[in-house]
Amino acid sequence: MDKELEGLSVRVGEALLARKSMLACAESCTGGWVSEVVTATAGSSQWFERGFVTYSNAAKQEMLGVKADTLRQDGAVSEAVVREMAAGALRRSHAQAALAISGVAGPAGGSPGKPVGTVCFAWVLQGGEPTAETLHFSGDRKAVRRQSVVYALQGLLRALD
Repeated sequence: MDKELEGLSVRVGEALLARKSMLACAESCTGGWVSEVVTATAGSSQWFERGFVTYSNAAKQEMLGVKADTLRQDGAVSEAVVREMAAGALRRSHAQAALAISGVAGPAGGSPGKPVGTVCFAWVLQGGEPTAETLHFSGDRKAVRRQSVVYALQGLLRALD
């Protein structure tokens, strides 16, 4: 693992430990990469509770409780869906913090309204409402996915501050 991802994971772990909190991740386009980064950090069993890789719409519905209407109206790559993914990760785990990611990593799959590189993020802390953002990253599939992992962890750090 590279130094940037390693450093972010260590900082996330310290922030979660300081709050006596555990993390759950709900990932689509990153395919579990955030969960892999945090579990590569020694001691993460003290602050990482579980990860959900929900690549298909059916998985988002079955594992996280994302509403079919939300998927139909907004699409899987939307702030509405990642908010429901993050909230569902909290409800269906023992964690106190959750993040969610859904995007178009490419090279295909983009549309005029959601081009390749469009990624939606959400973060939620127990007792709060999910916040969401959409970013547009450049580069190939691996670059879009890696930038998404970095941004998800940075956003979690902001939420924990």
